[in-house]
Amino acid sequence: MPLALEVAVQDAAGVRVAREIGARRVELTQALALGGLTPSPATLELAVEAAMHGGPEVHVLVRPRAGGFHYDAEEIATAVRDVRWMLGHGATGVVIGAQTAAGELDADALTRLRDAAREARADAAVTLHRAIDVTPDPRAGLDVALALGLTRVLTSGGASAARDGVDMLRALVEAAEGRIEVMAGSGVTAANAAEIAATGVDALHFSAKRTVAAPGSVRMGSAADDGGGHEVTDLQEARAVCAALGL
Repeated sequence: MPLALEVAVQDAAGVRVAREIGARRVELTQALALGGLTPSPATLELAVEAAMHGGPEVHVLVRPRAGGFHYDAEEIATAVRDVRWMLGHGATGVVIGAQTAAGELDADALTRLRDAAREARADAAVTLHRAIDVTPDPRAGLDVALALGLTRVLTSGGASAARDGVDMLRALVEAAEGRIEVMAGSGVTAANAAEIAATGVDALHFSAKRTVAAPGSVRMGSAADDGGGHEVTDLQEARAVCAALGL
């Protein structure tokens, strides 16, 4: 199969960029600067409209809060309802992840989320996100994903950026043996896309984003919020990644 492209987007405009470059999928989210959070219902509706008639599949990140992936019972219940709602309102797939207090993948929570997805839409794609990269052993995390029958794993090879995890990416591709898709993501740009693709992964995940500056300097949130603007998907950045891959 040819290398698939997935663009992480935050709005319908990002979907249109992904459509322009021929991406197979988008991961729809919000707050990418926080690692991504579950998008709003209206954001999904507009994204699905933008993807109609031959556009990319819309896969939704379901993450109830920032700050790690060890969730309490109420947070898991929220994620289960979000999974059902998103797939019931036009999403093709969902992107999920959860950890135990010890840092391993939470197979029980993932089973609940997977089951909710497949009940809402029998053909729903279920992707394990980069929670796998903050587990003690990404290789063991791949085994969990395989046992659960998930569609794919999004990973940076256990590193902060995929270009620094290429050895683990190769090992995951080899271990997967085609039984589950391995998609590389985190810090994928035109400068390193070809090197990362050479690991043999099935897909590349990238955001092609740029920051739109915000006027003023009054902080609106926590100390971590510098009020520096917001991120948008940039068509030229996306095209540059395609060019680097010879696409």
